[in-house]
Amino acid sequence: MTLEDAHARPIDQVIALLETDIEHGLSTSVAQARFDQYGANELREAPRPGLLAMLWAQFDDFVVWMLIVAAGISALVGYYQSEGYTDTIAIIAIVILNAVMGLIQERRAENALRALQKMAAPDARVVRDGRIKTIPSREVVPGDIVVLETGNYVPADVRLVETVNLKIEEASLTGESVPVAKHADMVLDERAELGDRANMAFMSTVVAYGRGRGVVVQTGMSTQIGRIAEMIQTYEEEETPLQRRLNQLGRVLGYATLVVCGIVFGISVVRDTAVGQLLVAPMTYLANSQEHLLELFMVAVSLAIAAVPEGLPAVVTITLALGMQRMIERHALIRRLPAVETLGSATTICSDKTGTLTQNEMMVVQVELAGRTLLVDGEGYAPVGRFNRNGQHINPQDDVDLQMLLQAGLLASDAVLSETDDGRGWDIAGDPTEGALVALAAKAGYHRSQLEAEQPRVAEIPFDSERKRMTTIHDARKARVSFDGQTPYIAYVKGAPDIIVGLSNRYHDAGAPAPMTDDIRSRIARANEQMANQALRVLAVAYKPLDEVPEDLSPEAMERDLVFLGLVGMRDPVRPEVGPAIEKARRAGIRTIMITGDYKDTAVAVARELHLLRQGSRVLTGQDLNQLSDDQLTELADEADVYARVSPEHRCGSLKP
Repeated sequence: MTLEDAHARPIDQVIALLETDIEHGLSTSVAQARFDQYGANELREAPRPGLLAMLWAQFDDFVVWMLIVAAGISALVGYYQSEGYTDTIAIIAIVILNAVMGLIQERRAENALRALQKMAAPDARVVRDGRIKTIPSREVVPGDIVVLETGNYVPADVRLVETVNLKIEEASLTGESVPVAKHADMVLDERAELGDRANMAFMSTVVAYGRGRGVVVQTGMSTQIGRIAEMIQTYEEEETPLQRRLNQLGRVLGYATLVVCGIVFGISVVRDTAVGQLLVAPMTYLANSQEHLLELFMVAVSLAIAAVPEGLPAVVTITLALGMQRMIERHALIRRLPAVETLGSATTICSDKTGTLTQNEMMVVQVELAGRTLLVDGEGYAPVGRFNRNGQHINPQDDVDLQMLLQAGLLASDAVLSETDDGRGWDIAGDPTEGALVALAAKAGYHRSQLEAEQPRVAEIPFDSERKRMTTIHDARKARVSFDGQTPYIAYVKGAPDIIVGLSNRYHDAGAPAPMTDDIRSRIARANEQMANQALRVLAVAYKPLDEVPEDLSPEAMERDLVFLGLVGMRDPVRPEVGPAIEKARRAGIRTIMITGDYKDTAVAVARELHLLRQGSRVLTGQDLNQLSDDQLTELADEADVYARVSPEHRCGSLKP
């Protein structure tokens, strides 16, 4: 009943195969039957060990077992020699203390992970019995018609059947830093990469813009994110370097102790004055010397006990526990104690790009006006930053052209900038690209509430992927920023540079419109190419003066004879702490590799900024990985510092030793 190739099938075929209805959805009875058949729509976890299992795991160490054996032998020695059980009690106490400390640390980490998971239990809106209902996402089944709106989590893998300007944030799955435009009417090649399946929405991704509907084709562990979870859970766990060395030390000590004790016992017997009887009358010797031989054996055993490092496990556990606490202070949660030591043995760091090396916040870094290039600094969506020209700070309030571009970019956007709940950062509700424009305007002191009060929106033509632009119409009679030829109404347009330039017959220069010439078009094209070569996402901004709100609000009527304002180039900026961290790792002999689902040019630009690319290193793509054999990939792995456009399966394969 579920479909793995839904992206390669037309909508009506998918609907028919899943025996559902776009308008009415599933009936309650059918949904219940499918829930019983396919189970809950949730990611199964590998069975978590119980308290006793976690306690028993603390004893899974060769040195610990040596201590337990030593404690048993010590008890025998104490019994036969009437010396008490002090050593036995001390060894057992050390073993128990070591186990309890390890158990407490790992249990605490498990509880913290469970608390984090309980915080994320989203609902889903589905069509059932002809009505839209809100249900827990775990109850979604194949064939459900899911309603998607801005801010919604996608509850399962969905074949889209209706899209209205729909964009989905897929960074958590593919590493794509910009929301992906979705189109329900597309039918793709069956071999299309995950990041190119524009007619699909995947579990755990988020709707950034627009709305849509889709039919559920995969749930639970059958989803793309479920397959990743299964690959991780079935990955064979290896011993850490410390565990291998401790086990090796334990075996060496064990064998050496047995040999030395045997030698000591043998020499003691040979030096015995009555040993001659052993050769002449062995049975008589053994009968007469039982107590003496037992005494010699106990001496050898005492030597063995003394050779066992009973404090070693406790010292190791305490050291790792302290390391775990230090990692927690740095907001890194470690589930198992030995992993602390593994981090110290790392020689290679494989890192995602979006949200790890970069901030996962689009930010405008360059503005192109009429013959002027402005650079913008700041961090992510924070409304703090300066505008610079030729290395000098400028006041945006002194530049009318810049003011027009800033207010046009803000008013032609729907994203809302707000401070996070903890007051430590800024967040965007809506499309990250629009969020970058809103944050850019805020750096110059322009805020949505103020500008919308001065220039209220009276009409709009929403963005769509075919036109590649969006237009909003405003009442500009109270506009603070004016220009020559100011009109009562104004339309602001933003979109793809080549489209906007083609629709413009004038450009804004020195506070007034001027004729658009071929030389100006060529200059804009060169600026656009220069920014694109830096892997910047480039948008063009324009406006159109209006004497009144036209009756004909069609794109053909409204989006022509525009006044070009400028270009804005944006990107997902690198985290300021990443560069020094990579350099510190390099000095320590640790190599850093970027693995991302983003495009090759974008990945290379970020890698160059972080100085990740070594002389002569290669950049491999997901397509390259599909064509290479394991042996070829092993040979090229030492040369590749960047893996771009890779799928989750590629990521897991790259991490295999």
